[in-house]
Amino acid sequence: MNVGLVGVTGYSGSVLYELLLRHPNVDHVNLYGHAQKVAQSLESVLPGLRRRDNILPYNSADIMKNNEMVFFATSAGVTTELAKPFIDANFPVIDLAGDYRLKSRDVYKKWYKKEAPEEKYLQKSHYGITDFTSSKNETYVSNPGCYATSTILALAPLVQNHLIDPTSIVVDAKSGTSGAGKKLTEITHFSKTNENLQLYKVNQHQHIPEIVQQLQEWDEDVPYIQFTTTLLPLTRGIMASCYAKAKPDITEEDVKKAFVQTYSDDTFVTATEGVFPTLKQVVGTNFCDIGYQLNPVTHQIVIISVIDNLLKGAAGQAIQNFNQMFDYAPETGLDLIPVLPN
Repeated sequence: MNVGLVGVTGYSGSVLYELLLRHPNVDHVNLYGHAQKVAQSLESVLPGLRRRDNILPYNSADIMKNNEMVFFATSAGVTTELAKPFIDANFPVIDLAGDYRLKSRDVYKKWYKKEAPEEKYLQKSHYGITDFTSSKNETYVSNPGCYATSTILALAPLVQNHLIDPTSIVVDAKSGTSGAGKKLTEITHFSKTNENLQLYKVNQHQHIPEIVQQLQEWDEDVPYIQFTTTLLPLTRGIMASCYAKAKPDITEEDVKKAFVQTYSDDTFVTATEGVFPTLKQVVGTNFCDIGYQLNPVTHQIVIISVIDNLLKGAAGQAIQNFNQMFDYAPETGLDLIPVLPN
């Protein structure tokens, strides 16, 4: 099939383009710039890809005419307007931005500081957290955020099985600089990130309401989470260190059973009791590795979750949603291995 990709020049978009090129069910990828008026060579903006494709001017009618579906890998706020003709036409879309993740327009405006999509369009969006939902028969899929993916996967077994005090969730999440996007900011300058750790958006990160929204789907008693984000002096990867107070009668066996039942048949998630993962074992792959342990003294449960923010946290999960949407095997196009040696 032919697929469209709007937004190839960003980090997530360029990684997604690479995955689509190797996907056995994709015949051709048509590239578009959302604000583009004339064609531009891909080599002129991304010479490292060594491809002679062109980025075409944006026209929604042309995209629907020449493709069977389209990915948007654009900045927040872009698809709020651009998605409308695709939703009206029931044309398949997978959106990597945050515009359609939140079901409340007021919550979106509060956290993203932008106008939210219209209610009638917002309600047609499917939140594509692929390990728990399916995008089959969906036409507008909102791909989850990177921090949200790593945190939700870490906490899901505990929240779904009501093993923890729902008011006790604390998350200390750390990301490489690619998670901040391609646009340079003061804190992503080399001199700031090199040999340094920096907290940012403490209790203000836009993925917080997305995480809470999903956790409340499983347990409406989860009122909030304490969420801290730290910038790491590396390019790719997220480590989410999550903590929650186990309910009084919960045992180590209860915790282990919850993780085993949740992830025993999952293609891309591995959860192990007492063995805590490192970033290098997942960077370059679509895997999420999780380690968990119940502290018998404090009765706190610690869960460490690691992903590649540009793969499982963005482009890789977008391919998972694509595979679900068109009924391909879950691992299709995602047979990736870590960069070795690591």
